[in-house]
Amino acid sequence: QVHLVESGGGLVQAGGSLRLSCAPSGRTFSRYVMGWFRQAPGKEREFVAAHAYSGGGTIYADSVKDRFSISRDNAKSTVWLQMNSLKPADTAVYYCAARYGSTWSRRSDEYDYWGQGTQVTVSS
Repeated sequence: QVHLVESGGGLVQAGGSLRLSCAPSGRTFSRYVMGWFRQAPGKEREFVAAHAYSGGGTIYADSVKDRFSISRDNAKSTVWLQMNSLKPADTAVYYCAARYGSTWSRRSDEYDYWGQGTQVTVSS
């Protein structure tokens, strides 16, 4: 059963921008931390960004800080990831995830629900 649905991935040239969206399916995630992770071929899944439901606080991986921005609409449990100044190293499948509660986590095994992923490819 799919709970989160990502969209917005695609092919873009280096320096370009993409905006990923993540919408709930079948339930809401208003009291969840919403996060984005990514996984490149042959690599482990890594944390990208997370957004708390209370207070609007956000955290980012050092590799994307100042280039990516996460935002959310609590009423719709929708979360977005604005990605600017994209680099070939950003190429990966991007996953949306939800973690119950107000505590951030950068660990993928601490998230309860996942989307199916959306491919982002950045060409040089």
